[in-house]
Amino acid sequence: MSTMSGKSSPESEEGAGRMKSESWGQSNAMGEVRRGRVILAAYLIVTLELTLLFMQFGVVPYLAKNLGLDSVGFGYLQTTFGVLQLVGGPIFGRFADQFGNRAALTLSCASASAFFLLLSISTSVPILFLSRLPTVFMHGLPGAQKVITDLTTPSERAAALGKLGLCFGVGIIIGSALGGVLSTKFGVFVPMYFGLVGSLLNTMISIVWIPSPAKPKSEHRETEQSSIFNIREILRVMKFPGVMEIFLVKVLSGFPIGLFLIMFSIISIEFFELEAVESGYLMSYFGVLQMVVQGLVIGKLTSRCTEQTLLRLSILTFAGVGLGMALMRTVWHYCIVVVPLVFAFNVQGTITDSILTKAVPSSDTGAMLGICASVQPLTRTVGPTLGVILYRQFGVSSFGYLQLIVNVGLFVYLLKRKSPLRETKSH
Repeated sequence: MSTMSGKSSPESEEGAGRMKSESWGQSNAMGEVRRGRVILAAYLIVTLELTLLFMQFGVVPYLAKNLGLDSVGFGYLQTTFGVLQLVGGPIFGRFADQFGNRAALTLSCASASAFFLLLSISTSVPILFLSRLPTVFMHGLPGAQKVITDLTTPSERAAALGKLGLCFGVGIIIGSALGGVLSTKFGVFVPMYFGLVGSLLNTMISIVWIPSPAKPKSEHRETEQSSIFNIREILRVMKFPGVMEIFLVKVLSGFPIGLFLIMFSIISIEFFELEAVESGYLMSYFGVLQMVVQGLVIGKLTSRCTEQTLLRLSILTFAGVGLGMALMRTVWHYCIVVVPLVFAFNVQGTITDSILTKAVPSSDTGAMLGICASVQPLTRTVGPTLGVILYRQFGVSSFGYLQLIVNVGLFVYLLKRKSPLRETKSH
């Protein structure tokens, strides 16, 4: 018996090891499938939210006009939206760090539901302004970025984050078209009802499909001691090596173009002399370019080049865009310039988000993404005043010259600096 036992022992150990290995492989495969489903759910949530958001962008001006709001009043409405998004971005990021991805995305989708509900009953100007209030927590994009950041390795992150731009392009094209069709055929409030139903559906997707992974207690301990409204804690992430300078590059490189885009509704009428339908075609063209760049270009570049190289490339392209804008005279010139513009915007946004989330601890990625999400609201808040001054005093070419000067300076700085951040290349 003992002899047989001794002989069978190695075989049984080998069989047990094989079974353990197979079990581990199956567990790994199941984990990969589950991870893929969660990331896909995040993409779906962002696509639907952006579609609904762009749908109301095209309808709200007509609703405001029907309620008797003039252009100045509508400007105040837009500024209110920008300020609330600016304030809410970092707070939302801290909320995601403390309470998890499911809670954060559910908060964003529920806020969108409240937003569309108030819009659907906006029969007066005060209610229309009140509808802006829930937008303080409408941050589906940084919420999805947080999910992707938590579920991808550093080498995969840039490509995965880049695909969110594809969702953005889909949202622009479908949302703009859908808003026009629904409001024209069924009335200005029908898109709001549609948005309410879509946002409620998004809330259910978030609750059912997005997990709320628990981080190690050591990562949560520091963040749980302070409120999500603690400004000092929010700004603490900016003190990590290299974070502040990359963030400033992110803000400054696209700021002049941001001013131009804020003024584009006026420029398209006065400078390009476009009709409303032609402006819609131009927006769809922008969306298609966005999808092409994110779907076919970003992933290949991140697998072949380091992030520092791509950052410098985006800044150099931005400088070239500035020169093109300074020289453009017709809408056809703009259609040419917008190709490198979309490329630079997408590469810069994806790469800076990737670099910044790698530069902070995993317990602070939400706060970092929330701060990054405040860049566009910051431009929307201060942009109208500065944009009007530039346009009225110096003309359209001033946006291009400012873009050129700023980005040439940033490019020279990036060439000379010694980056404290680790360079990575996707594989």
